[in-house]
Amino acid sequence: MKLKIATAALMVAALSLPAFAADEFYVVQDVKTKKCTVVDKKPTDTSMTVVSPSGTIYKSRTEAESGMKTVKVCTSN
Repeated sequence: MKLKIATAALMVAALSLPAFAADEFYVVQDVKTKKCTVVDKKPTDTSMTVVSPSGTIYKSRTEAESGMKTVKVCTSN
């Protein structure tokens, strides 16, 4: 019985983790084109740079898009 409960708890945890990860949005700038965009995953390669103030992680896409308007490198282009 304990094994079934433990297995069920692990399955619930494993299925809910991706949902929590989707609550992260970043303002990034393409190194070549200097164009800013909002992405839902932190860039791992060098073609994109996080440009939000102090590496801010936004909780929604709308919040990130509003934040992008305040980033100087995104508004000066």
